[in-house]
Amino acid sequence: MSITQRLKAVGPGAMVAAAFIGPGTVTTASVTGAEFGYALLWTMVFSIVATIVLQEMSARLGLVSGEGLGEALRERFDNQIVEYVSIFLVVGAIGVGTAAYEAGNILGGAAGLATITGISSTVWGVVMGLVAGILLYTGRYKLIERALVGLVAVMALSFVASAILIGPDPGAIAMGFVPGIPSGSLYLITGLIGTTIVGYNLFLHASNVQERWSGPEDIGHSRIDTVLSIVAGGVITITIMVTAAAAFEPGTQISDIGRMAEQLRPIAGPYAELFFSIGIFAAGFTSATTAPLAGAWATTGALGWDSDMQSTQFRAVWGTILGVGVLSVLLGGSPVQIIVFAQVVNGILLPIVAIFLIYAMNQRDLLGEYTNGSIANALGAIVTLVVIWLGVRTILDVAGVI
Repeated sequence: MSITQRLKAVGPGAMVAAAFIGPGTVTTASVTGAEFGYALLWTMVFSIVATIVLQEMSARLGLVSGEGLGEALRERFDNQIVEYVSIFLVVGAIGVGTAAYEAGNILGGAAGLATITGISSTVWGVVMGLVAGILLYTGRYKLIERALVGLVAVMALSFVASAILIGPDPGAIAMGFVPGIPSGSLYLITGLIGTTIVGYNLFLHASNVQERWSGPEDIGHSRIDTVLSIVAGGVITITIMVTAAAAFEPGTQISDIGRMAEQLRPIAGPYAELFFSIGIFAAGFTSATTAPLAGAWATTGALGWDSDMQSTQFRAVWGTILGVGVLSVLLGGSPVQIIVFAQVVNGILLPIVAIFLIYAMNQRDLLGEYTNGSIANALGAIVTLVVIWLGVRTILDVAGVI
């Protein structure tokens, strides 16, 4: 397959990348780079590989079974109590989780536009919500996909340009890919991995591949799409870490993106601030569009509702999630509190989703010859154990136990 053909295959995976490169990821990567320099770049290598492992399974499930992950969850259990508990977990955790992420997405994207224009982030938050709503209401998957792929490209160019302008140390970057855990860095390692492997993306991917491709014969295209897109998303995160590492002395504490953009000015001139602001806007807007889609596919699938993008029930779910995000802007919601809440929800949900996904991928009556092999199961088990550790640690940390 030629390079041109491979690039043409990119689509659903780019939506997954767009979803995990949100303001929370930008913030976590920035704080990590500023505080620990290049030392934790290796964390993103693990994150990229782990995300590819789980997302490939999710996409394969959707293409072979013709079902979304929510539908598969609802139909795999004979025991009604287990089925109802599963549905509750999906509707409650995914619905609430995507709504929490949505608030942070819109607040973060609006902050980027406010930095560029000087217009209130409240105004931009409402505008972002309206534009995202119009895009989703069209129900035209290809239009949404192209818009998000374009914004992922904008993010990549913005952050890569910032990193180049600052002039990082290539030798130090290379050493950053050697695994090591500096004192006090475990929380940020947890954050970097947790913001890359996102539970609702597994629901998003299983459904959106069906909008692009027709069945098992397209698994090869889907895998190329998944690998290229997630690697690109991971590289964006890495460039953010590199930018922050080059801009600050190790150990610097930064509390918000606006302050970071201001401190880039002496190093790279006004262009760095512009690039960074455009990048965080793109990060916020792409995630603000994909989170409602993921929530709608998960919820309608789990409840047995019509999952067509133009159905009233589908639109009602994503409209509610998007509305929560816009309302948080109008009410002056705290991005920090919202992000903490979203991390708790993700910490609870992700291990459950990962375990169920691997269970579903071993059901021969569902997937036939496309069930997981021993290597896929081994990789999935390793990733799941790490995810469980992350979930437990996140919950205990937020609870103040550790």
